[in-house]
Amino acid sequence: MTNPKPNGGERSIVMSFYRAFKSLGAAIPTLLGVVLLLGLFLTLVSKQFIASVFTGELFRDTVIGSAMGSIAAGNAVNSYIIEEELMKEGVSLFAITAFIMTWVTVAVTQFPAEAAILGKRFAVIRNSLSFFLAILVSIATVTTLILIH
Repeated sequence: MTNPKPNGGERSIVMSFYRAFKSLGAAIPTLLGVVLLLGLFLTLVSKQFIASVFTGELFRDTVIGSAMGSIAAGNAVNSYIIEEELMKEGVSLFAITAFIMTWVTVAVTQFPAEAAILGKRFAVIRNSLSFFLAILVSIATVTTLILIH
């Protein structure tokens, strides 16, 4: 069987690469902004303050990480950059995992738009479930990781 469109496959591959690079170009300003804000944050917030907030207590650190991630909502790619810096500061893996999960799934800053579009009841239930499940899943994930190693 012959291809009805000669070089049609090559053209779609080229278009796919074009769209991928265009998306990457659109994401670079966001990533750069996160890196710059993180640098500013780490300059203004001392290591002693981070150490005082994250005491090493499992449940407290996990809840604080979840709360921080809920307020500072964003996409997963940016959270990995922040996670690396938090690990360097000695923040527990429980808090970091909870932070990443709520960073992506809970959207306190976007709540008014979500409530207007999907309904207030739905938005409250979804955000509440996401918050509490992030705490449970982060504890289960890190505990499993500890048991494996």
